[in-house]
Parts: sequence; C-alpha cells; structure tokens
Amino acid sequence: MAKIIIITLCFLCSCSCIGVLGNDAERVAKIYTAEIGVKELTGKNDGHRVEEYLATCGLPKGHAWCAAFVTWVFQEAGVKAVVSAWSPAWFPQKNTIYTRGAKDNITPDMADVFGIWFQNLKRIGHVGFIHEWEKGKFCITVEGNTNDAGSREGDGVYMKRRLQSQIYKVSRWLYENKSLSQAHYSRKIYRRTGRRQLLYHC
Repeated sequence: MAKIIIITLCFLCSCSCIGVLGNDAERVAKIYTAEIGVKELTGKNDGHRVEEYLATCGLPKGHAWCAAFVTWVFQEAGVKAVVSAWSPAWFPQKNTIYTRGAKDNITPDMADVFGIWFQNLKRIGHVGFIHEWEKGKFCITVEGNTNDAGSREGDGVYMKRRLQSQIYKVSRWLYENKSLSQAHYSRKIYRRTGRRQLLYHC
C-alpha cells in the first residue's frame, strides 16, 4: 500500500514539474522574442537597449553583446544562470546537453542556449537561444549581435533558421523544472535526496 502511495505521489510530482517546465520555457521565450528587431544605434555595439544588455555583465557600449543578450534575458525571466559576455562561459559540463557529434546528446528545446564554434578563434564565438529544434536538419534561433547573414558581429536581435550542423554545443539552464532526460533527472534527485523510491518517478 505504501509503495502505491509513493508511486502515485511521484507521478503527481512529475506532472507538476512538466507543467512548470512549459511555463518557464515559454516565459523565457516571450522575453527574447519580444527583443527581435532591436538594432544597434550606429553599428558599433551601441544603442540604448544594447547597452542595457551589456550592463548586465558590467560592460559599457562597444563590446560584443551576443552573450550579454542571453544574460539579460535570463535575468529578466528570473532564471539563475551564468552572468557573462564571454561566449564559452555558457557551456559548463554540468549544463551541456548537446555536443556536435556526441552519442549521448539530449534533443535541444525552447530556451536552451546554443554555441557556434569558430575555427579562427579556436573557441565558441557566438551564442543565442534555441527556439525550436526542427525534425530534420534545421533549428530556429533567436540571437543578438547578428544580422541577416548570421554573422557574430551583426547589428541587432534576429530570429534565424540555422542548420543544426552549425550548432557546436547546447546548454540548459532551466534545471529546476526541465529534465535533461528522465533517467538523468532521476539520478540528480536520487543524489540530492538519497531516496531510492524516487529514482524512476520524478
């Protein structure tokens, strides 16, 4: 009887988590999509809104701002995440769910953060938001400091349709409500609580 009660409670917990997940991702997406169309004032990483993005990272106008845009969005949404205008900082191992060519990838989803590798820089040099990971070869993104051509040194916030093969890494920051995968999330709960009965039900 006790086992049935535990399973039922965990099922209800799981359903609740799924509901919150949707709300969190949609809240973040509502914020970043509202910024589409923001443009630099003179094409030199400036302008009132661009400077607001940079200010979240303690930077003045004139700096590249794709990662600062991501920082600003998460802060507006109340999501705990990296505060950095340095693109590689957005992909710590614990948050990375997708690496190009890896076998254990988790499918990216709305409000995840993508990174594009630049061989000339030998690092990730541009970041933005995954809005939709399409079935097939493409994904829809929303990103700052880009342009119609998809540059990392653009002039505004754009919605883009990129090849999935362009995406080098994806990180996830809605951990509290968004499971990496059921098994991965369950392991995190087990490590935190030590309660074996929760292992496969949350």
